[in-house]
Parts: sequence; C-alpha cells; structure tokens
Amino acid sequence: MASELKEKLRELVKAIVDSDDYSLQAADEAIATLSSLKHLKSPDDFPLPPQFRCPISTQLMSDPVILSTGQTYDRPFIQRWLNEGHRTCPQTQQVLSHTILTPNYLVRDMILQWCRDRGIDLPGPVKDIDEAVTNADRNHLNSLLRKLQLSVPDQKEAAKELRLLTKRMPSIRTLVGESSDVIPQLLSPLSSPGAASTDPDLHEDLITTILNLSIHDDNKKVFATDPAVISLLIDALKCGTIQTRSNAAATIFTLSAIDSNKHIIGESGAIKHLLELLDEGQPFAMKDAASAIFNLCLVHENKGRTVRDGAVRVILNKMMDHILVDELLAILALLSSHPKAVEEMGDFDAVPLLLGIIRESTSERSKENCVAILYTICFSDRTKLKEIREEEKANGTLSKLAKCGTSRAKRKANGILERLNRSPSLTHTA
Repeated sequence: MASELKEKLRELVKAIVDSDDYSLQAADEAIATLSSLKHLKSPDDFPLPPQFRCPISTQLMSDPVILSTGQTYDRPFIQRWLNEGHRTCPQTQQVLSHTILTPNYLVRDMILQWCRDRGIDLPGPVKDIDEAVTNADRNHLNSLLRKLQLSVPDQKEAAKELRLLTKRMPSIRTLVGESSDVIPQLLSPLSSPGAASTDPDLHEDLITTILNLSIHDDNKKVFATDPAVISLLIDALKCGTIQTRSNAAATIFTLSAIDSNKHIIGESGAIKHLLELLDEGQPFAMKDAASAIFNLCLVHENKGRTVRDGAVRVILNKMMDHILVDELLAILALLSSHPKAVEEMGDFDAVPLLLGIIRESTSERSKENCVAILYTICFSDRTKLKEIREEEKANGTLSKLAKCGTSRAKRKANGILERLNRSPSLTHTA
C-alpha cells in the first residue's frame, strides 16, 4: 500500500513540476495522496518501548515529566491525577514530598529520536485531557459492564479486568456516578442466589472492585446510599473468602469517612459482622475490621450498637493475646463513654490488663488511652478502686505516668491519684 501511494505521488509531483500549467485537480490529488501516505505511519505502527509509555494513559508521552518519587509520566495525565487531590505516586503509592513536575528532557529527546528514525511525528500534547480520556474510559467501562451480563467465564474475565483497572486508573473510578445503571450492572453477578459460594473468585474480584471505586470521594455517598451495595458488603462479610471479607471491611472503612455514611452503615447491622471478623483472628482481616469499627464508633449511636454486639469481650480477648493493642485500645477509649461498656470492662477484668499495658507499652498513645479508660472506670465503679490502689502500692504505675506521660495522660493519672488519696485506706506517695 505504501509503495503504491509513493509511486502515485511521484507521478503526480513530476507532472506538476514538469508542467507550466498544471490542473488544480492534480494538486488536490497530490495533497490527498501525501496525506494518505502520512497517515500510514503513526506510533501505533511500531512496537513502543515501555519507557516511552505514560504509566497512566499507556500511550506515547508527548511531554514527559518527573514526579518527586522519580517516576516519569506524561504531563497532562499526572497533572490531572494531582488536580483530583491525590498526593501519592500512582505507580509506587509513595506519599509525595512535593508536587512539582520536572521536565524529563532525556526521555523526551529519546522519544523524538525514536520518532525521527521511523519517519513519524511526535503526537501533540493532549489539550482536553479530561474529555479525551474519559470518553475512552467510558467506552471501555461499558464494554466490561456488558460482559458482566453474559456467561460466567465472561463475567469472571470482566470482573478481573475491572478489579485491575479500578486500582490502576483513577479515571475509571470517576465514571461510576455518571449513570444510575453502573452499580446495578456491576453487582448483577452477585445478585443471584448462591453467587458468592458458587464462584468465590468472581465474588472477590467484584467486592475488590467496589473497594477500589470507593476510594473516589464522589462514589462514597453513592455507594452508601444504595441498599444493594451495603447488603452485598454484609453478605461478603458473612460468607466470602477471608480475602473477600477483609476487602468488604476495608470498603466499609473507606465509605465511613463520611459522617452520614457512618449512620447508614451502623443501621444496616454491619457492625456485628465486623466484630465476628475481628474475633476470628486472621491478622490482615482483623486490621481492616478494627479500622472500620473505629470509624463507625466516631458517631454516638454506633457506640451503643457496638457494645450491644459484644465488642468489649472481643476487644479485651484480643488485647490479652497482644493482638492489635494500639488499634483496639483506641476503639475501647471511644466506647468508654458508654455506661454499658464501662460495666462490661469491669466484668471482664479490664483494670489489671490496662495497668499492665501502661507499665509495659512503649506507645505514649496507648498509655494515654489506657489511663483515660481507667479514669472513667474508677469514677463509674468504686469497687475497682481497690485493684488500682493495690497496683499503685506495688508498682507506682500511675505516679510514674503522672510525671512522664503526655499532658492528657498526666491529667487523667493525677485525677485517679487524687481520688485514691481521698480514700482513708490508701497510703500513697507520689
């Protein structure tokens, strides 16, 4: 094809050059032939070296720039990433020390030379990056959503690709709220009875896709207010693989960043299943469950639900086994404002455990949470003063904290000591 066009162009140019009075038709035909020949050569015609591709767009870079992490991106694509509020590197997930973009002249010169050697033009910079990329992404997303309505093998293939795309490409995450049809299509393979148990891989990929999509702030409200999403997350917590359950917990944690979502999720009954996941003891799943529970307990109504669902027993058992002590203490400190939680802490012998953590922990935050909880306990349950008094006689734990703790820990420790000193049965030296 190229050789034929060249021969035709050669004849047309010769006729034009040799003739004193060439026709306009001949000139137009020569221009059209030259244009056809030009379009035969593009970067897509040649294998593109990986270092010339933008990691976000996967296309040949026209304006390569270096991020603070040392990774190179095409300027318009990485600029859009930063404009969306991200402060991490898309490839390495490292937090950026700054957002200055430095031109990568070496890579640009290499790309220019590569194009010259192949007789092709370097593509111009993308001007309307949002519109151009969004259109391509929208078409891709729609094709994958259509595959989710087909056979199980097609569903699995589409779900796996969606999982990867939503992790790697922020632009895909922004498309979910554009149409009310996206969520039903995404969830349809899980809506049939027994879907989770029939194909756990499909279940995991789709729940993980929801997790990836929930990172985008605009999706948080959309997901939490859709009863089908919350229902399927709870189903995943109850009967998914351990990885699926962990990702469902992580999704709830992400969605609960918005206060109104905390109320919705709390009312759904999800807390009970998060506690079950915490109780079972899979390390990575426990951390996701604990993070979600902590976020949910930042609103008052969820504290009561969490206590009623058995949180105090589960948390104290884990802490006795030295598991996630810092994280679980933070939850227990939140719950200590609930009278029933304080009562249960007394029933489950929390006082010696908390005093032991103050003595042995190197975490100032954990010590502060311990003494804050003890302060609430001893002012709510006078019977626990005896245990604290005996500990203080033996080890002077609170006296040491009153001297060396954080400002809040000092205040709480001194408050307990003052109460002990008012008891005639205690001889105390601070």
